[in-house]
Amino acid sequence: MSTLVLELRQGDLMIVNGAPIRFRNRTRIELASKARFLFGKQIMAPDGANSPARRIYFALQTAYIGTDEERARGLDAARHLVAEFLDATTSPVMRLALEEAMHLADAGDGYGALKAARRVMRHEEEVLGLPPLEPARAAAPSPR
Repeated sequence: MSTLVLELRQGDLMIVNGAPIRFRNRTRIELASKARFLFGKQIMAPDGANSPARRIYFALQTAYIGTDEERARGLDAARHLVAEFLDATTSPVMRLALEEAMHLADAGDGYGALKAARRVMRHEEEVLGLPPLEPARAAAPSPR
């Protein structure tokens, strides 16, 4: 079995299997088994979901790291939001990224789905002139 070693700074936030963890000091951790986790810039607080692409990301985030009930609702919300986005966009690149995100989410690869959704968010930020989101560090966000 392989392990994943992460180095985190004081104040960093990590969510593991739905539980938010804030690090009080610089630390190095090792995940020795499979877990659903996000940390640092990957975590979006609920108030960050303030644009179409960001709402998709937040729904996929919930589908990835929420409780079983939240995960099902998050996946349903992501499907609905992606369908709306696909109806509104003419960009072939964004259409492919959104379709990839949903394919990965439906296949159980939540982390990969979020990676595809981040590409859509970056594109949206460029097109709409939105500032990049700040990482969720100040307050522990609820993935719900």
